[in-house]
Amino acid sequence: MHTSLSTQHSVLSPPLWVHRFAVATAVATLGLIFVGALVTSTGSGLAVPDWPLSFGRVFPPMVGGVLFEHGHRMVAAFVGLLTVTLVVLLSHREPRAWVRWLARGALLAVVLQGLLGGITVLLRLPTAVSVTHACLAQAFLCLTVVLAVCTAPGWHAGAALWVEHQQPSLRLLTTVTTGAIYLQLILGALMRHTGAGLAIADFPLAFGRVWPPLDSPAVTIHFLHRLGAVVVMLCVGWTVGCVFYRYRTERQLLSPALLLTAFLVVQLVLGAYTIWTRRAVLPMTAHVAVGAAVLATSLLLTLRVYRLVAAPAGVYGRACVSERVTA
Repeated sequence: MHTSLSTQHSVLSPPLWVHRFAVATAVATLGLIFVGALVTSTGSGLAVPDWPLSFGRVFPPMVGGVLFEHGHRMVAAFVGLLTVTLVVLLSHREPRAWVRWLARGALLAVVLQGLLGGITVLLRLPTAVSVTHACLAQAFLCLTVVLAVCTAPGWHAGAALWVEHQQPSLRLLTTVTTGAIYLQLILGALMRHTGAGLAIADFPLAFGRVWPPLDSPAVTIHFLHRLGAVVVMLCVGWTVGCVFYRYRTERQLLSPALLLTAFLVVQLVLGAYTIWTRRAVLPMTAHVAVGAAVLATSLLLTLRVYRLVAAPAGVYGRACVSERVTA
């Protein structure tokens, strides 16, 4: 039995080094989001006014804002190269068609992301294109995270380890939480690219009130972002609480739940510091990057829940309440 399972895993899973390359691509994507946020935080979006070249050159003098803008382009090209390589590797090493197509989707996303970045420069930072560019970056990160997770050895093999009857199901909670985080990142991108970051300049109150007068679009966008943070806190708290209550012995669920909690706390602190320091570059940039890390960790938890926790009907009638399947 052991030999047959091992053979099945080797046939259905890509080599371990391919999985590690997928993980490296996801990590590099997170780094790209940090560098992209640094461009916005330093106001360097138009430091290089042409595209795809930089002042008509492949490598311009890296001074002032050019360091951030052209540096961003270089990191983006590197991530694009990693993505192309990953697609080639999975095309030859990955037996599951849906994984290969997902990798091709990631390649399409990174190409579109590069085009949007160029259009953003050529059209001189229009809000709609800039926000779309930021949102697609987060979506591309999600694709790389899924590829990193599903190429792990033995990820696809075997039945779920747990089955539950409790409501709401952890599958629903993690899905809603990940969706709420992504929507919150969209609001954050809209706030950054409309210049609404200091539309409300005090925190935790807003103009000294709990609910400020929404008398301008900037204030409305900023306050919606704060409300979104509350929604995300509630979703994450509920989800992590359920993991602790139902699956505290399952390390594959507990570890990302703990990491998600830690990232969220850091994110909230960085959001506060961004206001208190009047949008200083470091906390503002880190706030964007850690927000992406929150999304990636929530997605990781969601994927593992779907892998490890089954609905009752999916476990051949063995009804139990958050009980580990042992047979």
